[in-house]
Parts: sequence; C-alpha cells; structure tokens
Amino acid sequence: MIYVADKGRMANNIFQYGHMYAWAREHGRKSVSMRFAYKYPFFHITHTKYHSYLVYLLAKYAAKFHFIPTVEYTSFKSEYKEEEAVIDSHKNVLVKGWPVRYPELYLKYLDEIRELFAFDPVIHKVVDKKLSSYQQSIKLGVHIRRGDYKTFFNGRYFYTDEQYLAVIKKFIRIQKEKDPSKRIDVFICGNDPKLNKSFYIGALGAEYVHFPQGTGVEDMYMLSQCDYIVGAPSSYSLIASMYDDATKLYWIKDPQKQLEESDFNTFKVLFKQFDSCFE
Repeated sequence: MIYVADKGRMANNIFQYGHMYAWAREHGRKSVSMRFAYKYPFFHITHTKYHSYLVYLLAKYAAKFHFIPTVEYTSFKSEYKEEEAVIDSHKNVLVKGWPVRYPELYLKYLDEIRELFAFDPVIHKVVDKKLSSYQQSIKLGVHIRRGDYKTFFNGRYFYTDEQYLAVIKKFIRIQKEKDPSKRIDVFICGNDPKLNKSFYIGALGAEYVHFPQGTGVEDMYMLSQCDYIVGAPSSYSLIASMYDDATKLYWIKDPQKQLEESDFNTFKVLFKQFDSCFE
C-alpha cells in the first residue's frame, strides 16, 4: 500500500494525491490519501476502503517509528527513478512531498480521479437548490482568493475588488456581444470574510450577483457547476474546473489584460500550466 501524506489545503490535497494515485494505478499498486482518510468529508473517496482514521493513524505512526519507509518528493523533475525504486521495493510505504508530478498519468486516469473526488449527494442537494433558478443563464463563477495570497508569491495574485470587477465586466461584455438577450449570473465565492458585497451589488445589480457563502466543499462544487470560472491562479479554481470538460477557466495573471473568449481554457490545458504560474 502507498500511503500519501498530503500537503496544504483541500484542493492541493486533491491535486497532489491525484498524481500519486495515477502512478500507483499505472503500476498495479493500491494507494490511500492520508488527508482524505480523516480530514475532508463529503467526497466519495472518504467512503472507500482503507480511507479511515484508524488507517491514517496506523500509517502515520508506522512511518514515524520507521516500521515502513518514507519517500519524499523534494523537487520537480521529469523522472523520479530513485523515489520509484524505493516504492517498488516495499510493500508498504509512506509518500510525501508537494512536487510529485505525473501529468500524463493524471490525465490518463482523470475519469477515475473525478469519480474518487465526486461530491456527496448532500453537497449536490444544497448547491443544486441554489442554482435551480439559473439553469437558462450563463453562469460565471468568480473565485476571490485573499487570505494567504496577500503574502504568498510576494502578493502577485492578491487582487482588489476593483480588479476583480473589471474582469467580470470584460466577461459580461464578451457574452453580450455574442447575445445581448442572454442573462448572465455571477456567483462569487472566496475566502475573504470581509468581502465588500455591496460594491459588487452596486456595480452588477442585486438580481445578477450572488454570494453562496458555502463551505469550502460547497463552493468548489458551486464553481464546478458554472459555465465559466475566473480567479487568481490557484489549485482551488483548477480543481473546480476538473469535473467537466465543458467548464472553462481563466486565471487572472494581468488584471489589465483585454479579456477575450479564447483566454478561457479547460482543465486539461491549464493543468499542465499550473506550476509555471509560480515560477
């Protein structure tokens, strides 16, 4: 068994484990996400065999007391021969490290990864009810990332409300040029508890801008159900776009850029560009 000790938050955990799951799957090995064995309910993976708090504890302390080896991925590489040799030579092993990357295998087993991280019915019920009145409109999901982004990567992707609004208005312009009669609803999710909602309502209209205020899992599912997603580069918006090939994502790298429809891409395209956003 390969026990994967995840890093970071929920979306990072999905992203990291997805790579290791794909490698294990390709090589006929079983794997367990240590974080999803106990921390994040409401995903299908948490109900699968071996994903339990007991397994988490057993693997954690087996590695701590050196009953099983630990393999750490410490750098981004095209090949991981040394790490893989250790994994291949042990029946049980703990794997850790954010830099683990097997992009081609991740995409090969993408449908299985989607199934593993499918949202529980209770999440569908809560969010689908909120979206039920907007089935005929174009739904734009906006992920406003604040919090740690104020200092992360020297604050490069920490944007003001004015900058987010400018991008939203550019998106609306594009859609209205295609079809002036089409209704556009904007769903704003994020991690800023002091978000200036009145600012967006005043600019977009209370009828057309919505603040779901869900949990982290609910907001991710909400974004995944939108036709388009915009946000600062992050694993959260990336994973939200993973569930449907029709979902289009735009990462705001330059708020002043003249936005075009062609700037939106699918998960399969942006997935391979993720690490370059933080170089």
